[in-house]
Amino acid sequence: MAGSLLRSLWSTTRRSLSSPPPPLKPHSLFLRAFSSSSASASASSAAVSPIGALDPSRLRNVAVIAHVDHGKTTLMDRLLRQCGADIPHERAMDSISLERERGITIASKVTSISWNENELNMVDTPGHADFGGEVERVVGMVEGAILVVDAGEGPLAQTKFVLAKALKYGLRPILLLNKVDRPAVSEERCDEVESLVFDLFANLGATEEQLDFPVLYASAKEGWASASFTKEPPVDARNMSQLLDAIIKYVPPPTANIDAPFQMLVSMMERDFYLGRILTGRVSSGIIRVGDRVHGLRNKDSGVEKIEEAKVVKLMKKKGTAIVPIDSAGAGDIISMAGLASPSIGHTVANVEVMMALPTVELDPPTISMTFGVNDSPLAGRDGTHLTGGRIGDRLMAEAETNLAINVLPGLSESYEVQGRGELQLGILIENMRREGFELSVSPPKVMYKAEKGQKLEPIEEVTIEVNDEHVGLIMEALSHRRAEVIDMGPVPGNFGRTRLSLTCPSRGLVGYRSVFSSDTRGTGFMHRAFLTYEKYRGPLGNVRKGVLVSMGYGTITAHALMSLEARGTLFVTPGMETYDGMIVGEHSRDSDLDINPSRAKELTNVRAASKDENVKLSPPRLMTLEEAIGYVASDELIEVTPKAIRLRKKYLDVNKRKTMSKRPKE
Repeated sequence: MAGSLLRSLWSTTRRSLSSPPPPLKPHSLFLRAFSSSSASASASSAAVSPIGALDPSRLRNVAVIAHVDHGKTTLMDRLLRQCGADIPHERAMDSISLERERGITIASKVTSISWNENELNMVDTPGHADFGGEVERVVGMVEGAILVVDAGEGPLAQTKFVLAKALKYGLRPILLLNKVDRPAVSEERCDEVESLVFDLFANLGATEEQLDFPVLYASAKEGWASASFTKEPPVDARNMSQLLDAIIKYVPPPTANIDAPFQMLVSMMERDFYLGRILTGRVSSGIIRVGDRVHGLRNKDSGVEKIEEAKVVKLMKKKGTAIVPIDSAGAGDIISMAGLASPSIGHTVANVEVMMALPTVELDPPTISMTFGVNDSPLAGRDGTHLTGGRIGDRLMAEAETNLAINVLPGLSESYEVQGRGELQLGILIENMRREGFELSVSPPKVMYKAEKGQKLEPIEEVTIEVNDEHVGLIMEALSHRRAEVIDMGPVPGNFGRTRLSLTCPSRGLVGYRSVFSSDTRGTGFMHRAFLTYEKYRGPLGNVRKGVLVSMGYGTITAHALMSLEARGTLFVTPGMETYDGMIVGEHSRDSDLDINPSRAKELTNVRAASKDENVKLSPPRLMTLEEAIGYVASDELIEVTPKAIRLRKKYLDVNKRKTMSKRPKE
């Protein structure tokens, strides 16, 4: 048996370059061996893997797309477990520490699973619109998509955003109605959601084939999927088999030419301490082997430019939660390679005789920008290790290489303008940098305007809000100050006493609104937003923030000083914190700024009195998170970010300089 297997493998290898091999048993043998063996056994059987990988008809490339928190990553867990992968913990695909802390997916990840002698390359994508660049760059690697929609909530703002990307690339999505096990979800509700999704497809210009989408019902949490509506499937059907079978049935295999020269568009990039750059992408044509000479190409206005020529040092493929080395891979497969030091996302890696670059991915333009600079406050250098403008610039340039949705432009005096999709995306970048030991001063977000035919255009976002009825008036008033316009308003199906609002609002009006919204609705409302279009400038915003309490003392904040300042507004600091001239220590109860001294100490005398030693009782301060600080600061203020502290400060620390600058006309 073993001898005949080896002979068949050898004969197939000899003719692999001349014609695509027929489906072979060794492929399924390798896949079964992988799912049941250890990592070392997987590595040793890697020599067999290219034989199966060369047959594109056995491959399926699928992206999982959805609105944020509709269950994509939990679904991926269940699919991995169904196919024999070892899941170390829940949300196994969320490997970044910030993803695990916040419960959101930030970066796209690729893995592969084996099912019925087929290999499925699965891409888990973020649902938040701020990370839309992650969806755009990977959706070109796949031929199909699973659109996950919460059966209770229905399609929301970011469902539309990610679906538009999938339809643009001609994908035919499979609709998966998730969380059908919830008590409020009925078959009638699922029919309503299905018709809403159909309308959404039609509004986004879907073709007739795309409109004929298959529908499945699932509970990713319980670990089952069904082709028909049910809340309690039979015991033998409480698994993901029907979804996996639907992927094999409805997602077409990649159209790939193995005989053509090797070409691959780089869609993802990461750095490894030993291997250098690891480039991930879908092989467009041909075969790649370890040791092949390849070069990187990029499209420029003057033509195709050669970046670098090198040898492929290592080929890898993600299997479940493990990375397995392979010897070669064929067209249609999604693989990672090491050996090239210069190419990055959007570049083409090809055989040395090929001088044609593949078309790059079109990305939506950034809508918001912030300026990152050196921390020049009196407390600078106490917490961080990376303090200079050069170190900050190198880190930002490295981020721009791996994240196409971020642009970095050098500015004046060791500062850098960072352009992105939203405050959450830039907030994640700042949080990562402070954890790495950087100290920064960060400007408030600025919206990026456009000018067309002499008109000023600004980015407009589509906002979906769901709140209790008693909060509707407060929310409508707050958003009217932010230049929002209501499109639709009505009760939420199945939720008595809840109202859903659909609005359009300028991006600048929504900066910092999330924390205000949470406090206005007592944490019971939810708000989702996604970029819609550029429209005519809607005019200045109304009164969206009070003035601030600005420190004019240097030293340690005292409880004695704060006791007398509490009546002036809301404090952001506690006794024992350090302060300096120009630091913001609270929000004033009026619209003007107020200079105060929070470090004033109690005058000591040699006279004892009963009232001298009273206990100081202070109200709890409002300690700001990084996202709240980004949304709170005004144009004449900065955020001081260090590994241990987030402080708000005035741009000009000297009070006389501030007064002089305040008399200048604003932008």
